[in-house]
Amino acid sequence: MSKRSRRPRLPPPVASATIESISHDGRGVARIEGKTVFIDGALPGETVGFEYLATHKTYDEARVTAVRDASVDRVVPRCAHFGVCGGCNLQHLAPVAQVAARQQVLLENLQRIGEVSPAQVLEPLTGPVWGYRSKARLGVKHVLKKGRVLIGFRERRAPYVADLQRCEVLHPSIGERLPQLAGLIGQLEGRARIPQLEVAAGNETTALVFRHLDPLSETDIGRLRAFAHDSGLHVYLQGAGPDSVQALEPVDSVLSYRIEDPPVELRFRPNDFTQINAAINRQMIRRVLAMLKPDAGDTVLDLFCGLGNFTLPLATLAGRVVGVEGEAGLVDRARDNARLNRLENVEFCVANLFDDQRNAAWAGQAFSKVLLDPPRSGAAQVLDVLGNIRPQRIVYVSCHPGSLARDAGRLVNELGYTLRGAGVMDMFPHTAHVESIALFERG
Repeated sequence: MSKRSRRPRLPPPVASATIESISHDGRGVARIEGKTVFIDGALPGETVGFEYLATHKTYDEARVTAVRDASVDRVVPRCAHFGVCGGCNLQHLAPVAQVAARQQVLLENLQRIGEVSPAQVLEPLTGPVWGYRSKARLGVKHVLKKGRVLIGFRERRAPYVADLQRCEVLHPSIGERLPQLAGLIGQLEGRARIPQLEVAAGNETTALVFRHLDPLSETDIGRLRAFAHDSGLHVYLQGAGPDSVQALEPVDSVLSYRIEDPPVELRFRPNDFTQINAAINRQMIRRVLAMLKPDAGDTVLDLFCGLGNFTLPLATLAGRVVGVEGEAGLVDRARDNARLNRLENVEFCVANLFDDQRNAAWAGQAFSKVLLDPPRSGAAQVLDVLGNIRPQRIVYVSCHPGSLARDAGRLVNELGYTLRGAGVMDMFPHTAHVESIALFERG
């Protein structure tokens, strides 16, 4: 008998289970004989049938096979690829209910992890729920058995590229052109060596970055130039790492987005980090300004400042602003954007904010107000700096409720701040991502 390990036998499909809640990743939560089961496609309050996908010691994973008693919040997914494509996982939940679920996840994390509650739950920031996504990294695969190229996000629970004909959440300049792009790459001699297509849309221009593992032939380069000319899209090539991205056609390509209130223009490269949802970003900036209330007497610190998305709007109102960012290329773009907007009361520093920065020159300055916009891991290391600076007001923009809750707990329970308000921003409709914003005041 073979001694090779065998996969555990899965329990048989379950005829009926009641969904108690929704998990942080958008799955329904049921309890079967005392064990938690996370069920893809199920919504709170529903009675569903399901089949097991995987079993673990403390929980199981499953997917819906039948909805026997549907939630009033269940809707028909708009996308024909929903359930296969991994780009969205909540299209079956009404948008208003999606926002309410995210708000509940935020508040539960603040209470459970940080042991804090906001004095005010802020009104959610919402916007368009279709065609909103201005940045994306799509997989590309030339499939010999199909005789064609596939372009899309990865399949749900699988490493394969989803075969998309249309994407309802991508910016329409790309979401409606996926078959055309697949046909273009299928004509290239180097089609088998193009694994990725990066999308970046500005206010007036959409760019495509073709990642190629081998140099492209002159014939392929000519085809890409012709496509750019005919489509109006800007084409970039990436032959190696992020620093290798170069404009192909037009060679003087410029990407930018504008903020109307206050009026600021920010230029960026197609592989730079920018907010994925332009409509929510504009609202978010206005809310940050309303929360911080900067004026000519304030010196404001913007940590994890990127290319100046918040720094420059703050500089139109504050006396002085200092932006700190770990990626040197983004700091270069931030300085260029400050010059573009003729803002002379702002300066930028390069610093790894995941290292101890208490002895850095910028950390020894006095700041009355601080903006935090960290990645998913949060801002734990810079809280030591804030403990020394002791700003009167802190606004925290978060892309992960768990790290926000952890940091909020320390700000409130150790550093003497009050959590005045917190709420979600619908940055990623139809997904389980929770973007949020919180206001802390000292004393």
